[in-house]
Amino acid sequence: MEALTWKTRIAVLWIVAAVAMSAHMVLMILDPAALQLAAQWAATAGTGGWVFTAVFWLFPLWMAFVTVSAKIPANRWANLVAGILLTLLNIYHFFVCAVPLLKGGPYTEPTAQHILLVGSTVVATGLVTWFAWTWPQGEG
Repeated sequence: MEALTWKTRIAVLWIVAAVAMSAHMVLMILDPAALQLAAQWAATAGTGGWVFTAVFWLFPLWMAFVTVSAKIPANRWANLVAGILLTLLNIYHFFVCAVPLLKGGPYTEPTAQHILLVGSTVVATGLVTWFAWTWPQGEG
Protein backbone atom coordinates (compact mmCIF):
# COMPACT_ATOMS: atom_id res chain seq x y z
CA MET A 1 0.00 0.00 0.00
CA GLU A 2 1.46 3.36 -0.89
CA ALA A 3 2.04 6.20 1.58
CA LEU A 4 -0.81 8.33 0.23
CA THR A 5 -3.32 5.59 1.08
CA TRP A 6 -2.00 5.38 4.65
CA LYS A 7 -2.06 9.16 5.00
CA THR A 8 -5.60 9.37 3.64
CA ARG A 9 -6.92 6.71 6.01
CA ILE A 10 -5.38 8.37 9.03
CA ALA A 11 -6.50 11.88 7.98
CA VAL A 12 -10.08 10.66 7.50
CA LEU A 13 -10.03 9.06 10.97
CA TRP A 14 -8.89 12.37 12.48
CA ILE A 15 -11.77 14.11 10.70
CA VAL A 16 -14.23 11.48 11.98
CA ALA A 17 -12.99 12.16 15.52
CA ALA A 18 -13.39 15.93 15.05
CA VAL A 19 -16.91 15.64 13.63
CA ALA A 20 -17.98 13.24 16.40
CA MET A 21 -16.61 15.64 19.03
CA SER A 22 -18.48 18.53 17.41
CA ALA A 23 -21.75 16.59 17.25
CA HIS A 24 -21.32 15.62 20.90
CA MET A 25 -20.90 19.28 21.85
CA VAL A 26 -23.98 20.32 19.85
CA LEU A 27 -26.12 17.64 21.49
CA MET A 28 -24.77 18.60 24.89
CA ILE A 29 -25.78 22.23 24.32
CA LEU A 30 -29.30 21.13 23.35
CA ASP A 31 -29.74 19.22 26.62
CA PRO A 32 -30.94 21.68 29.32
CA ALA A 33 -29.39 19.77 32.25
CA ALA A 34 -26.04 19.42 30.48
CA LEU A 35 -26.11 23.05 29.43
CA GLN A 36 -26.67 24.13 33.03
CA LEU A 37 -23.69 22.08 34.22
CA ALA A 38 -21.58 23.36 31.31
CA ALA A 39 -22.47 26.94 32.31
CA GLN A 40 -21.40 26.23 35.89
CA TRP A 41 -18.09 24.84 34.62
CA ALA A 42 -17.63 27.80 32.29
CA ALA A 43 -18.00 30.24 35.17
CA THR A 44 -15.05 28.69 37.00
CA ALA A 45 -12.94 27.24 34.17
CA GLY A 46 -10.45 30.04 33.78
CA THR A 47 -8.24 30.61 30.78
CA GLY A 48 -6.43 27.28 31.11
CA GLY A 49 -9.65 25.28 31.01
CA TRP A 50 -10.89 27.14 27.96
CA VAL A 51 -7.58 26.76 26.13
CA PHE A 52 -7.48 23.03 26.92
CA THR A 53 -11.04 22.62 25.63
CA ALA A 54 -10.26 24.51 22.43
CA VAL A 55 -7.05 22.54 21.81
CA PHE A 56 -8.78 19.23 22.59
CA TRP A 57 -11.50 20.08 20.09
CA LEU A 58 -9.25 21.45 17.31
CA PHE A 59 -6.38 19.00 17.66
CA PRO A 60 -7.87 16.28 15.42
CA LEU A 61 -8.38 18.80 12.60
CA TRP A 62 -4.77 19.97 12.83
CA MET A 63 -3.58 16.36 12.91
CA ALA A 64 -5.54 15.66 9.70
CA PHE A 65 -3.57 18.47 8.04
CA VAL A 66 -0.25 17.26 9.49
CA THR A 67 -1.01 13.75 8.28
CA VAL A 68 -1.40 14.74 4.64
CA SER A 69 1.51 17.21 4.62
CA ALA A 70 4.35 15.83 6.79
CA LYS A 71 7.09 13.46 5.64
CA ILE A 72 6.70 9.79 6.55
CA PRO A 73 8.99 9.20 9.57
CA ALA A 74 7.83 12.33 11.41
CA ASN A 75 4.25 11.75 10.26
CA ARG A 76 4.19 8.23 11.62
CA TRP A 77 5.57 9.25 15.01
CA ALA A 78 3.36 12.33 15.30
CA ASN A 79 0.26 10.23 14.60
CA LEU A 80 1.37 7.48 16.96
CA VAL A 81 2.00 9.85 19.89
CA ALA A 82 -1.06 12.03 19.18
CA GLY A 83 -3.23 8.94 18.66
CA ILE A 84 -2.23 7.45 22.00
CA LEU A 85 -2.69 10.77 23.82
CA LEU A 86 -6.08 11.52 22.27
CA THR A 87 -7.29 7.94 22.76
CA LEU A 88 -6.51 8.19 26.48
CA LEU A 89 -8.18 11.61 26.76
CA ASN A 90 -11.21 10.34 24.83
CA ILE A 91 -11.49 7.28 27.09
CA TYR A 92 -11.54 9.63 30.07
CA HIS A 93 -14.12 11.80 28.26
CA PHE A 94 -16.16 8.65 27.57
CA PHE A 95 -16.36 7.85 31.28
CA VAL A 96 -17.30 11.45 32.15
CA CYS A 97 -19.95 12.09 29.47
CA ALA A 98 -21.07 8.90 27.78
CA VAL A 99 -21.02 6.48 30.70
CA PRO A 100 -20.95 8.81 33.71
CA LEU A 101 -18.85 6.76 36.10
CA LEU A 102 -16.79 9.80 37.16
CA LYS A 103 -18.22 12.76 39.05
CA GLY A 104 -18.24 16.16 37.43
CA GLY A 105 -19.73 15.23 34.08
CA PRO A 106 -22.90 16.70 32.63
CA TYR A 107 -24.97 13.51 32.86
CA THR A 108 -26.10 11.22 35.65
CA GLU A 109 -27.17 8.36 33.37
CA PRO A 110 -25.70 7.02 30.13
CA THR A 111 -27.29 8.39 26.97
CA ALA A 112 -27.23 6.43 23.72
CA GLN A 113 -26.23 9.40 21.58
CA HIS A 114 -23.24 10.25 23.74
CA ILE A 115 -22.12 6.63 23.97
CA LEU A 116 -22.21 6.52 20.16
CA LEU A 117 -20.48 9.88 19.58
CA VAL A 118 -17.83 9.81 22.30
CA GLY A 119 -17.30 6.10 21.65
CA SER A 120 -16.68 7.00 18.00
CA THR A 121 -13.89 9.36 19.03
CA VAL A 122 -12.28 6.58 21.06
CA VAL A 123 -12.49 4.16 18.13
CA ALA A 124 -11.26 6.71 15.57
CA THR A 125 -8.23 7.78 17.60
CA GLY A 126 -7.55 4.17 18.53
CA LEU A 127 -7.52 3.28 14.83
CA VAL A 128 -5.20 6.23 14.14
CA THR A 129 -2.82 4.74 16.70
CA TRP A 130 -3.14 1.30 15.13
CA PHE A 131 -2.55 2.53 11.57
CA ALA A 132 0.44 4.63 12.68
CA TRP A 133 1.88 1.64 14.55
CA THR A 134 1.39 -0.80 11.67
CA TRP A 135 2.52 1.63 8.96
CA PRO A 136 5.04 -0.38 6.87
CA GLN A 137 8.60 0.79 7.59
CA GLY A 138 9.52 0.90 3.90
CA GLU A 139 6.50 2.98 2.81
CA GLY A 140 7.04 6.49 1.54
